[in-house]
Amino acid sequence: MTVRTRVTAVAGVALTVAVALGLVILYLVQRGSARGTVENQLSTYAAQIEQSGQAGRWPNPLPASPLDANAEAQVLAADGTTVLAATRGLTEYDAVYTLAPGSDTPVRRPAVDPGLGNELQAFATHTTVDGHDVDIVTLTTTTSLSQINETFARLLLIGVPAILLLASGTVWLVVGRALRPVEQIRRTTTEITAADLSRRVPEPAARDEIGELARTMNGMLARIEDSAVRQRRFVADASHELRTPLAAIRTTLEVGLAHPEHAPWSEIAERVMRQSTRLESLVERLLLLARSDDRHLVQARRPVALEPLVREVCASTGTARVPVEFHPTAAAAQARVLGEPEQLERLLRNILDNAIRHARTSVALSVDAAAPDTVAIEIADDGPGIPAEERERVFDRFVRLDASRERGSGTSGLGLALAKEIAAAHGGSITIADAPGGGALVRIVLPRTAD
Repeated sequence: MTVRTRVTAVAGVALTVAVALGLVILYLVQRGSARGTVENQLSTYAAQIEQSGQAGRWPNPLPASPLDANAEAQVLAADGTTVLAATRGLTEYDAVYTLAPGSDTPVRRPAVDPGLGNELQAFATHTTVDGHDVDIVTLTTTTSLSQINETFARLLLIGVPAILLLASGTVWLVVGRALRPVEQIRRTTTEITAADLSRRVPEPAARDEIGELARTMNGMLARIEDSAVRQRRFVADASHELRTPLAAIRTTLEVGLAHPEHAPWSEIAERVMRQSTRLESLVERLLLLARSDDRHLVQARRPVALEPLVREVCASTGTARVPVEFHPTAAAAQARVLGEPEQLERLLRNILDNAIRHARTSVALSVDAAAPDTVAIEIADDGPGIPAEERERVFDRFVRLDASRERGSGTSGLGLALAKEIAAAHGGSITIADAPGGGALVRIVLPRTAD
C-alpha cells in the first residue's frame, strides 16, 4: 500500500469518526432540546388546567393547549385511575398514564390505547385544588423528536458517505500533489548509476521537509561522487605505483635471464631487494590508508609520553648529510597524549623523512607543551619550502610537488597523506607554514591527556 493510499485511508477513517461523533453529539443535543421544549409546554399546559379547576370540578372536556395543538390532558382522582376530566380526544378513554405513589414520573398503562401512537411524551403533577387531591397528566405526540430521528438517519445514510467521498478525494489529490516531488526524486535516483554520479535529484522550491530531503540527497550524492572520483584516482595511482617496482623487478630479471652465464646475480639480487622493499612499503601504506578510510587506523589507545618517542625517532631518522636536532624542555618531558605508539611513531617518521628529503643542511624538531589541552610538535627544515597554494594539496594521496615528482627518488606520495590520517585519527591536525629561517615548518597538534 502506497503512502498516498495510507494517508487517504487514515484521513478518511478519522474524518468519518469525527463526523459521526459530531452528528451523534448534535443529535443528542437537538433531541434533548426538543424534549425540554415539549416538557416546558406540557408543564405550562398542566398549570393552565390546574387553574381552570374550581371546587374540585373541571370543565369537561378540558380546554386545549394554546402551545401544542396535539396535546391532550387528563385529570385523575387521588386513586390515580378515575378520570375526572379530559380533553376532547381522551373523553372516551381511561387513564392513559398513572402516577406511582410519592412520584411525579408518569407510568404508561399498556392496556389503554388512545390511538395516538407509541411515540408519546407525558408530564404529570400531583396537586391539591380546593381540598381535593388530583393528578394532572398532560401528553403529546413526539412529532419533533421523530423528525429529528429521521433527519439524523438521512445524515448518516447520505451525508456521511458524501462527506467521506469528498474528503477522501480531496486528501487523495492534495497528498498526490505533495508527494509529486518525492516521486520525481525516486525516479531520478533510480536512474543514477555508478557510471554517472554527476546527476542530482530535483529540489522543490518550497522550504519544507521534502525540499530538505532533496537537498540532503544531493549533498549525499555530491559526497558519493567525490568519493568515487577519489577512489578511481586512488586506484589508478596505486596501479601505476605498484606497476613501477614490479616492472623494474621484471626488467632486471629478464636482463639477467637473457645472459645467465654473464649476469651479475649479486647486483641483480640487490636491485630486486630494493624494489621489493619499496613495493612492500607501498603496500603497507596502502593498507594503512584503507584502514583509515574504515575508521580503524587507531585501535588500541593508551597514554604515550612524547619525549622518549620523539627522541627515539630523531635518533633513528637523521642522516650524516642532514642531522635532526631535538632540544627537549622540562614542559615537553611531561607531555603525554592518548594514542597508539606505533602510529604516532609512523606519523613522526613520515614528516621527518619528508623534511630530511628536502632539507639542505639540517632539520630541527621541538615540542611545545605550553597549552593546557594540546601538545604541538614542530618540524622545520631549511629547504626550498612549500608554496602556500600547495600546502593543502601535499596531503592528498599520490601527490608530489614539481621538485620531487621523480618516482625514481623512491617516494610514493603517500607519506604526508598517511601522516594526516594518523593525526586526524588521534583527534589532531597538521598544518604547514614558513620556517623562520626559510624552508617549511610542519606543525602537528595533538590533544593532551592527563599526566
